[in-house]
Amino acid sequence: MTGGRVLAFDFGLNHIGVAVGNESIGSVQALTAIKAQNGIPNEQQMEAVFKEWQPDYIVVGFPLNMDGSSELMTNRARKFGHRLMSKYRIRVYFKDERLSSVEAKDEIFHHQGGYRALVKNKGKIDATAAKIILESFFDVGGRNSDCDFSDPIGKQA
Repeated sequence: MTGGRVLAFDFGLNHIGVAVGNESIGSVQALTAIKAQNGIPNEQQMEAVFKEWQPDYIVVGFPLNMDGSSELMTNRARKFGHRLMSKYRIRVYFKDERLSSVEAKDEIFHHQGGYRALVKNKGKIDATAAKIILESFFDVGGRNSDCDFSDPIGKQA
């Protein structure tokens, strides 16, 4: 299977972290955080990200409890992914994101400026969490993994 450009999202109610990657070479880069109101992203910011990066598919972090059970944010993240799938006519993969925000804070603290870097830019945490979600998705096989997905033509796994 050929590689492709991928956008990843760390869904949140106030900010949605965004990262971009290339599956064929396994590269991943944190981009930005899109402002959101109650989980609904700023439409202009979202349009700009899709226009600039033109992904082949997207990955949405899927928040689960530590025991693997669903929580309120699980359903909201799925709805977010389905809205993107419908709007952009693109396949959406849902990747378990347990502890991605904790790992993002740790990475920023230890490698990008300590406590000040954490406090200074909340969006950096969300974008870094999206990067970690995408790295994890690639680590488990990317599109060949057993991650749930939804297609714009109605197929679901």
